[in-house]
Amino acid sequence: MAFDSLTDKLNNIFKNLRGKGRLSEADVRSALREVKMALLEADVNFRVVKNFVKSIEEKAIGEDVMNGLNPAQMVVKIVNDELISLMGSEMTEIRLLPGGQTTVIMMVGLQGAGKTTTAAKLAGKMKSRGRKPLLAALDIYRPAAIKQLQVNGEKVGVDVFTMGSDHKPAEIAAAAMEHARKNGENVVFLDTAGRLQIDESMMQELSDIKAAVQVTDTILVVDAMTGQEAVNVAKTFDDKVGVDGVILSKMDGDTRGGAALSIKAVTGKPILYCGMGEKLSDLEQFYPDRMASRILGMGDVLTLIDKAQENLGKEDEEKTKDMASRLKKGKFDFNDYMESMNQMRKMGGLSSILGMLPGFGMSKADLEGAIDEKQLKRTEAIILSMTPEERANPKLLTPQRKFRIAKGSGNSIADVNRFIKQFTQMQKMMKQMPKGRRGRGGMGGMMNMFGGRKGGGFPF
Repeated sequence: MAFDSLTDKLNNIFKNLRGKGRLSEADVRSALREVKMALLEADVNFRVVKNFVKSIEEKAIGEDVMNGLNPAQMVVKIVNDELISLMGSEMTEIRLLPGGQTTVIMMVGLQGAGKTTTAAKLAGKMKSRGRKPLLAALDIYRPAAIKQLQVNGEKVGVDVFTMGSDHKPAEIAAAAMEHARKNGENVVFLDTAGRLQIDESMMQELSDIKAAVQVTDTILVVDAMTGQEAVNVAKTFDDKVGVDGVILSKMDGDTRGGAALSIKAVTGKPILYCGMGEKLSDLEQFYPDRMASRILGMGDVLTLIDKAQENLGKEDEEKTKDMASRLKKGKFDFNDYMESMNQMRKMGGLSSILGMLPGFGMSKADLEGAIDEKQLKRTEAIILSMTPEERANPKLLTPQRKFRIAKGSGNSIADVNRFIKQFTQMQKMMKQMPKGRRGRGGMGGMMNMFGGRKGGGFPF
C-alpha cells in the first residue's frame, strides 16, 4: 500500500527519539529534518512539507512537551494530529439530495486514472445503502469505455444508460436524467471522457454537461501513483470546471503517498474515497485520522471492522462467534480453519488484515515476504484431501490415512505431519492459555498454519 516507505522511515525516526529518554531542542529539530526529507521523498508538495514541519516544530519545542514524562511520545502525538489536519481532519461524504430529488455525480479525470471503474464502485456502494443508482456512459470517444461500464454495471447490479457514440455527451446526460426520472433512479453517475492530458476541448465538454444538467457534485478521480502530478491535475480541474471532492485510485500500488498528503492542503478539496484494488468492492472511505494512524504504523482497526461488516454477512458473523468459542475451548477443527481462510479472502487476504492491525509495523513487502501464498494453497489441499470425519476429528488421522492425504494433495508425508503437528500444538496452546492472553499468544501457531514463512518476523 501507499506510505510503506514513509511509514518505515518515520518509525525509525521516532524509534531513535524514544531511545534518547529526555529530549533537547536540538534532538527535536534533528528529527524534524529527517521527517522533512522523508516527506519530500514521498513526493509530498514542498510548500506543504515546509508548513507541516514548521507547525510541528512550534508545538513540539515547548515547555509542556520537553519537560513532560514522555516527550518522544508527545512528539509522535503532535505529528499524528498534524497529519490528520493536513488530510482534512474529518471524513467527508458524497452529498446526496434528500427526498425524491435526483443526485447527479459527474465523474471526471484523465484517461487511465480509473474513472470508469471507480464510477461502478461508487454505484455499487450507493446500491448497498438502499439507493437506486444509474450509470450513464458519456465517453463517446472510446467504445471500450462504454463496454467496460456496461460490464462493471452488470457486476454490481446497476443499470447502465448509453446512447452509443453518435450523440454529444451533454445530450446523453440530459437523456440519462429523463431515463432516471422514469425509472425511479435517484443517483446518476455521469462517466465522462478522459484525455491523456488536460486540454480546452475537454474542459468545454465538461462545462457543456454542467449546463445541460444540474450536477450535484463533481468528483475527480486521480491516480495516486502519479504523486505530485495528481495534485497539479486536481488544481487544474478545480480551476477550470470546479471540483467538489477527489477519489484517489490505485492506492494499493507501489506509490509513495504524496498525493494523499498534498491534495487537501493545495486544493482545499477533500479526499472522499481511496481505490485499494481492482475488485469492484475495493473502495474505502477516506478517514484522515485512520490514514494518519496507518502512516505512523499504528494500524487501522476501525477500517478492518468496516471491511468485516461490509464483506461478511450475518451467517459469517455467527460462524465467527462459534469459531471463537470453539477456539477458546481447544475444539477448533479443520473445518473451522477452512472457514477462517474463506472469511479472510473475503476481506482482502491475510496480508491486508495484518497490515491494519496495530503493533505489526510491517510494510506490504515485509508482509508479503512473511506470508507464503503457495504454502496456504498446499495447506488447503491437505484439508480438502481429508474426509469430513477426519476434518472434524484430527485424532482419526492414522499413518495410513496421512499417506492417502499426502498422495491426494500432492504433498509429502513430512508436510502433512508438520501441518497436523502445528494444528495440534495451537489447539493445546489456546486451551491452556489464560483467558486474558488468548487471541494474541496463540496467533504464532495459527500464523504458521496460515502461511507464515519460517523466520517471517511475526511479533507473537
